[in-house]
Amino acid sequence: MRKSYKSVAAIFAALLLSISIVSVSAIGVRAETINAPPSPPGDTQLSKDVRHKLRMLPYYGVFDNLAYEINGSTVTLYGQVVRPSTRSDAARSVSRIEGVTQVVNKIEVLPLSSFDDRVRAQTYRAIANTAGLHRYLMGANPSLHIVVNRGHVTLVGVVSSKMDKQLAYMAASRVFGSFSVTNDLQVEGKNQAR
Repeated sequence: MRKSYKSVAAIFAALLLSISIVSVSAIGVRAETINAPPSPPGDTQLSKDVRHKLRMLPYYGVFDNLAYEINGSTVTLYGQVVRPSTRSDAARSVSRIEGVTQVVNKIEVLPLSSFDDRVRAQTYRAIANTAGLHRYLMGANPSLHIVVNRGHVTLVGVVSSKMDKQLAYMAASRVFGSFSVTNDLQVEGKNQAR
């Protein structure tokens, strides 16, 4: 009788362990896909590879914005970055992708400015301290980016609702010292930019 209880207990323990492992795995997968911006329809493998390479740049952060356009085997890079090395790393990284024959680098390096650095930090704090918006600024690849150029703030990226888009704009607008705020945030699942 005791042997059957032990074997039933062992089977039950193994079953619980496998269920918990599956549950943790499912939660991990969900967490990765929540913050990922949706892939545009008709997204090609080349486009996915370029996006991946740009997101994996070592110094690409919340104060940078990168975009690209593919025309055949030519990739044109756009955006604004704080470090010159990010600009050159982006071009070098994309040029190594199979199928890319030319990279046109139109990424702008933002001017060095302690004033802009202060506006960046204050805008970051204002958005992070606004109810629930800190999640868009977290992680290696945040979904919200703050671009400051000569005191003018532009918010770019993806948020999950119109309310979050509006809250981020209002928080950035309250920052003392910024001359203007442009809200180019996109709502996840919507095709509209504003």
